Amino acid sequence: MYKPTIGLEIHVELDTKSKMFCSCKNDASERRPNFNICPVCTAQPGSLPVANEEAIRKTIKAGLALNCQINKESKFDRKNYFYPDLPKGYQISQYDKPFCKGGSLQIDNKNIGITRIHLEEDTGRLVHSGKDSLVDFNRAGVPLMEMVTEPDITSGKEARKFSQELQLVFRYLGISQANMEKGQMRVEVNISLSKTNKLGTKVEIKNLNSFRAVERAIDYEIARQAEVLDDGEKVIQETRGWDDKKQITVSQREKEEAHDYRYFPEPDLPTFHFSDDYIAKIKAEMPELPWAKRIRLKEEYILDDSTIENFVYNKDLGEYFEKVMSELTSWLGKKNQKITNLAVNYIITDFWALFDKAPIEELEKKVDPEDFAELIKMIYNQEISSKIAKTVLQEMFKTGADPSHIVEESGLTQMEDTIELEKIVKEVMSKNPKPVQDYKNGKETALQFLAGQVMAATKGRAKPEIVQQLLKRLLG
Repeated sequence: MYKPTIGLEIHVELDTKSKMFCSCKNDASERRPNFNICPVCTAQPGSLPVANEEAIRKTIKAGLALNCQINKESKFDRKNYFYPDLPKGYQISQYDKPFCKGGSLQIDNKNIGITRIHLEEDTGRLVHSGKDSLVDFNRAGVPLMEMVTEPDITSGKEARKFSQELQLVFRYLGISQANMEKGQMRVEVNISLSKTNKLGTKVEIKNLNSFRAVERAIDYEIARQAEVLDDGEKVIQETRGWDDKKQITVSQREKEEAHDYRYFPEPDLPTFHFSDDYIAKIKAEMPELPWAKRIRLKEEYILDDSTIENFVYNKDLGEYFEKVMSELTSWLGKKNQKITNLAVNYIITDFWALFDKAPIEELEKKVDPEDFAELIKMIYNQEISSKIAKTVLQEMFKTGADPSHIVEESGLTQMEDTIELEKIVKEVMSKNPKPVQDYKNGKETALQFLAGQVMAATKGRAKPEIVQQLLKRLLG
């Protein structure tokens, strides 16, 4: 049985106004080729870099969130290699004095060690057209934060979970959206197999642009390397790519060693010195992080794990829920689990369906938390039925009106006239003789069918429990 040893290299494009070493707009999504460029990011003779402090602060913030030690003395280095999308013939990166070192992130009660977090500039983008390859430098110089893990990961599933949690951390910190589909977060895998504690030959996998690809590429590579070793052959140290269509890794090139890059200190940028006060100010800006939010939601609202994950992963939705609960708690004067569960159910089902079709900002403008809390109160007080509530919520989204106004204007208040309701129940029974007989023969589900018919006939205005009571009395 082979033991997989897996480490990750994760690159994240930081959300800053300008690029890493120049004043060009940081917008790698710009469709006009070579639009956001200048002499610095295209390496024109005589141009000099100036470091982006915002990018440095965000890198330090990531390090603090992940329990890293912040190097009080740090510098940039030149990483030398030639490729068409690298205008200078070298990349400004960091080698022996990164901004952050050490650290960890816990996944399923296991600490995954973090070796370092450093900052560099991104490369340009190659566009292949027939026999030609074109270069777009809009992305060249974009601040790119790289995080390297310890080889603590042992499976594709664990790597996927780690990457997903890391994406959450970056989003909570506000340093990057880390969208893998847009290339804002890129995961590379280093993996080796061995039957002993001695590490096997390391293979790197690139071109992983989704969490699913991370998991599947690792699982495939574990099986591939095991087969090579079982056949008595040696695993070649190389860089492999992931073919998403074929679901296999493919050989790209032999792997370079660090000395191949001939690192040396960047002469055009000074050494950075960070005081305790500077680091403390960045630490003071830290928001509540995903693991802390999970604990708080559990303790404060007694939610199940599935609901908590929904509200943690969908941060805006979780914040909306807490605004609604603030209104409801203020109304009741205390916490109430029944009304909490009611709010959760409607937010995750009916409100979530609207959220899928519109940004949360738009939803909150049309269905503000105060109005949503009022809708929950009306359901809790049995002023409207569940069916009516769904109709009212949709109308709130369309018009922005408050629920009580919609209920009153549309005549959706619950029926108080039991005599009228009894007539409707009798009419439903007369139109459905078979379910009536089925119930009398002991088939309980027939009662639910008849109740549904009554609710439909009253357009959801009847109280379900009164309908049940009337049916049972009239059915004998």
